[in-house]
Amino acid sequence: MTGTDFDLAVIGAGPAGMSAAAAAAEAGLRVILLDEQRGPGGQIYRAIEEEGLKDPVILGPDYRHGTSVAKRLRASTATYASETMAWLVDRTDEGFAVACSSPGGSRMLTARRLVVATGAMERPVPVPGWTLPGVMSAGAAQIMLKQSGIVAGGDDGIVLAGCGPLLFLLAAQYVRAGAKIAAILETTTLRDRIYALRHLPGALRGHAYLTKGLGLLAEIRRARVPVLSGVSDIRIDGEDSAEAISFIHRGALRRMIARTIVLHEGVVPNTQLPAALGCRMIWDGDQACWRPELGRFGATSEPGIHVAGDGGGIDGAKSAELSGELAALGIARDLGSLSAGDADARAARLEAALGRDRAVRPFLERLYRPHLSVPKADDTIVCRCEEITAGEIRAIAAGGCPGPNQMKSFCRAGMGPDVQPDRHAADGRRPAGKPLGRRILPAAHADQAGHGRGDGGTFGRVRRNTLTPSNTGALSQFFSVI
Repeated sequence: MTGTDFDLAVIGAGPAGMSAAAAAAEAGLRVILLDEQRGPGGQIYRAIEEEGLKDPVILGPDYRHGTSVAKRLRASTATYASETMAWLVDRTDEGFAVACSSPGGSRMLTARRLVVATGAMERPVPVPGWTLPGVMSAGAAQIMLKQSGIVAGGDDGIVLAGCGPLLFLLAAQYVRAGAKIAAILETTTLRDRIYALRHLPGALRGHAYLTKGLGLLAEIRRARVPVLSGVSDIRIDGEDSAEAISFIHRGALRRMIARTIVLHEGVVPNTQLPAALGCRMIWDGDQACWRPELGRFGATSEPGIHVAGDGGGIDGAKSAELSGELAALGIARDLGSLSAGDADARAARLEAALGRDRAVRPFLERLYRPHLSVPKADDTIVCRCEEITAGEIRAIAAGGCPGPNQMKSFCRAGMGPDVQPDRHAADGRRPAGKPLGRRILPAAHADQAGHGRGDGGTFGRVRRNTLTPSNTGALSQFFSVI
């Protein structure tokens, strides 16, 4: 027996985190699951144990599957810590020390292994006018629906703009809820559809997803919701709030009255925690985002740290659940709770299921390429907290600024949690030039730039990793530790 409180600490209680915690506990490990929300489910299964909606059919069977995942967690011996924020991780001789805060106060717990299951975040869509009241993301609209049973918009309806499966899922859910959708402005082009066809044969292995997608589109058509494809140059007009949306469709400039507008262009891994923990990051050209480099069982470049779910690459809820269980098996094997033969046999079955579930991803990734994430107009606000425009950032880059983190010293863009977790999410593509810095950029970027862990100074290795802003009250309880 070690001197740690737990064998495994899992951060995040979405499908990956719930699955990892339950599977590890079932394998005999002492597990704690840290979750900032008041109940398990993450974003995809938000409020799964509550009754925010009187009619569960509105959200569909995929959402209801989350009930079984949450029940498995509750039936396990894993400790579930709700409304608990992990804000610092320190490596110890036996594993990790994790400082966390909850309504009852702050504490430091220890664990031999760590699973980061913090999921995905929506890709920013910085079009002119996106900061006006009345404009929200698809994820925000879903939170209102799942948590409180509220639909956005009034009698004049809402306009949905962008691309991606979530946009059409939300539209179908709004149709079921009786909400009025004035139009769907889809940025997917004919070229996107043609190039995606080369991935269709492989996607047929995941035909259930294709069938579901076609079903959503049919549901939207039956409701006679106008769908305009190939839309570009979206602009939201208004003085104190959104009043209209302008766009180009089939070569013509069009304008629609709209007071509630939902923007979405896909999701990207939430890399804030693994990057802060020093995990090596790689650029995923297919998903147009940074993600952690992962080995078998979701192992990262940092010993003892695993990543499960969409935080390691966007694959969806079912794959997240499978990857969480895989991470748990790998950790149980490493800690001796499962034999290598038993763990490998079970892992082989899960990996086969994961391969089938991921088969549709290349098709979806090519079909729904982001088109709005790089603002064309220099006056478009990119950093809404500091009101920094695209033109200001371009001028700083042209002046020789080597990377986005160095750019913060010039204009403070990206300092806040709204855009900081994925520094390049608003680009939708790998930034040009060589990233620089250790602990200024994520660890992988430093390694690529030649700043090793032993360089010291500004770019040196930081032993304790603060993950999120914390108040002085929480910090004061650990002065003797840090």
